Amino acid sequence: MTEGVQRRQVETGKRYDVFHTDCPAREMVDHVTSRWGVWVLISLRSDNLRFYELRESIQGISEKMLSQTLRALVQDGLIWREVEPTTPPQVTYGLTEFGRDVGEPLTEMFDRITRRLSAPSTA
Repeated sequence: MTEGVQRRQVETGKRYDVFHTDCPAREMVDHVTSRWGVWVLISLRSDNLRFYELRESIQGISEKMLSQTLRALVQDGLIWREVEPTTPPQVTYGLTEFGRDVGEPLTEMFDRITRRLSAPSTA
């Protein structure tokens, strides 16, 4: 959905300029750090889940937003999608190796925050 946008070519081994608006990595960072992208990656960290299980695990997300978020993360190669040809179809999602790699620091951040919040106050 970047019609008309020219992307700058980056030589192999060079870093992307993520602060530039036409950087291809910037769109992926936006997907990962979106309101729901973080929660999808964290929810899939320990097990593959079906669509309805993801929806139940991420309270407050609508089916539409979950579908959009999953679609973007699949296109980015962070999660995989498997459809079982049943009636109705059963769709399962899981983290790719790349998704696990990207999700690891998010999970660590989440764990640090929850540890901090559950620690007794020493005021």
